[in-house]
Amino acid sequence: MADTIWNTLIEKYEVEVETLQKHLAGGRAKDFEEYKDLCGAIRGLRIAQKLTDDLSRAYMEDDDNE
Repeated sequence: MADTIWNTLIEKYEVEVETLQKHLAGGRAKDFEEYKDLCGAIRGLRIAQKLTDDLSRAYMEDDDNE
């Protein structure tokens, strides 16, 4: 599949999620508050990934129907 803005966004979200997960897995959260913030950031990025993927699919389907 050719690179699109959608794919680029999804890949960037994934890189950021991996970075945050490594930070958590390494036990580097200073306290529970930071742990919660990091978990919230990961959740938000996963939601953004899903929404971007859904939007991309809808856009591609619309493009195919024209």
